[in-house]
Amino acid sequence: MKNILFIFMLTFLLNSCKNRQPEIIFKKYNETAELVAQQNHENNRMKFKLIQSKQLDMNEVFKPFKDDLAYFSEENYQKLKPLILEKDIPSLQKSIKAGSLTYEKLTLFYLYRIRKFESDSTKSLNAIIALNADVLKEAREKDKNAKDISEFSIYGMPILLKDNIDTKEMPTTAGAIALEKNLTKTDAFIVEKLKENGALILGKVNLSEWAYFFCSGCPLGYSAIGGQTLNPYGRKVFETGGSSAGSGVAVAANYAVAAIGTETSGSITSPSSLNSVVGLKPTIGVLSRTGIAPISSTLDTPGPMTKNVIDNAILLNAIKGFDEKDNASKKLSGDYLQNGFRNNFTGKKVGVLKSLLSDSIYANTIKELKKAGAEILEITPPEISFDGFITLLNIDMKHDLPKYLKNNADKSLNVKNVKDVITFNKKDSLLRAPYGQQLFKGIVKDTTTLEQLEIVKQHLNSEGKKYLQALEAENLDAILSINNYHSGIAAVAKYPTLTIPMGYKESGEPISLTFIGVPFSERRLLEIGYAFEQLTKVRKMPKNYQ
Repeated sequence: MKNILFIFMLTFLLNSCKNRQPEIIFKKYNETAELVAQQNHENNRMKFKLIQSKQLDMNEVFKPFKDDLAYFSEENYQKLKPLILEKDIPSLQKSIKAGSLTYEKLTLFYLYRIRKFESDSTKSLNAIIALNADVLKEAREKDKNAKDISEFSIYGMPILLKDNIDTKEMPTTAGAIALEKNLTKTDAFIVEKLKENGALILGKVNLSEWAYFFCSGCPLGYSAIGGQTLNPYGRKVFETGGSSAGSGVAVAANYAVAAIGTETSGSITSPSSLNSVVGLKPTIGVLSRTGIAPISSTLDTPGPMTKNVIDNAILLNAIKGFDEKDNASKKLSGDYLQNGFRNNFTGKKVGVLKSLLSDSIYANTIKELKKAGAEILEITPPEISFDGFITLLNIDMKHDLPKYLKNNADKSLNVKNVKDVITFNKKDSLLRAPYGQQLFKGIVKDTTTLEQLEIVKQHLNSEGKKYLQALEAENLDAILSINNYHSGIAAVAKYPTLTIPMGYKESGEPISLTFIGVPFSERRLLEIGYAFEQLTKVRKMPKNYQ
């Protein structure tokens, strides 16, 4: 009997070893030739000084998943692809309810896919900063309730967060070495909401350091922690947009079901547009900012970034809610997806910017909308003054960052304000601030008083509303822009924007249509955006990430 048991155990072990996949090792490579080639790029922001992170060891990031991934093969991955790749949340939930997929397999698929591309020096995108070590364990727990879940639920869906959003499981760095050990004791309010609704926090993504209010003229998507984020539609060819670069890139490359970004002025709209994903910058007050490293309490907001409009509405529903700790938070009722979306343009009236009609893709899109039944009104907004915008950001960050560091950050951090960060970076500027920290220095030098700041805020808000006055004067559902061309204006007016893939230039670079609406018109924007998405269906996966 003992011999039989021994033979059985030996056979089991041999089969286990046979099924175990070779370990994937992340290796640094010599990027000198690539960097030399980048100096010929026509865009100065694309003349990179480095690509790979000097701080991150991706082998350590993936260490918690070593055993699970050892028994997840390329064959397993290929079998799951038709069920997962590019699928919307309702489709994923249906597959799980039918038993052909589980939340654990879904999570394993994304972990495998991230490792597959990020370990390949010819395809790595440097989008990931951290992964939640417990995410597979949490996914297994979610599987216990899989049969009772609505197809429009965020439950069990792996979500990535921009790394300026607090999570207890992982540090919140804002891409800065000064915050490398920032393990917060609490989750951001929107992360609490995600967890309450059953979402899986898959990990943290790269960003333009300090949400791109740090260095001047530096590459979009660069941070000292994460290195240089790259665009999957053209690695080292096209910009990623920013500051939510990792969020846009990760969603485009199918590294997760969806991601959350943040925006002060264009930081959701820009990377969503340039990575062919759907990005919503909601009205200030729809979503809480508590537990998010700030630039400006006047303009900051998080927002969902997804592959399609339905998922965007589902994610927005999951993270909305009144937060008494956020002075701008509003008590809002309603479901952004209730009763679905009407898939037509009947009765929709949109403003078209005459100045943009020289863009052939935009002009052709407007023709398609007109043909589909939309009422088109060509508009030429009045000229406005944008004086004081940098002052607004300077003074807000001068006051808002110390509050975040005091109330939310790890108490062991040695930085308490912008000046401390500058001093910290100077001790090793080649590593910590290779592109300089000119904007941070500008914050320290700015002597604008809070009383003067109020005048600046009122001026900018008034000018933004003046530019977009046709929305209310002509009773428009939206004004149509391109990419983040008018994000700054919408930001100071405190109007929401929704950007949706519109097509691709001859070079292959994505271009998007951006809908600007009146405050708290997110539901209307999502509905008209859904109709546009269904009419055009232009989004396609990046060629080398299929």
